[in-house]
Amino acid sequence: MKAKKTSAAKPARTRHSADFKGQALLRAEKDGVAQAAKDLNLTPSQIYAWRQRKQLTALTTDEQRLQQAEIARLKREVARLKDEAEFLKKAAAYFAKEPTRGTP
Repeated sequence: MKAKKTSAAKPARTRHSADFKGQALLRAEKDGVAQAAKDLNLTPSQIYAWRQRKQLTALTTDEQRLQQAEIARLKREVARLKDEAEFLKKAAAYFAKEPTRGTP
């Protein structure tokens, strides 16, 4: 019968604050990812993952701003077109009336 290998217990995952992650990313830009990871007792993959997540979040924010600007523009366009339609209805009603006889 084979004995089961017991693996060493994995260390508990450390959760880092958003501030710590931001500082680590700044340091990685300045000193390089490998050096920053070594100094902060992290793995380079953690820093790369944080960087990627930050870039995705920034893109989403930019996309949201663009969408909000487009929505505002479209709302203005809808309001303008409603005004035009209302004016055209009034004009059509005015011209649809038969002129009264007796006026030269």
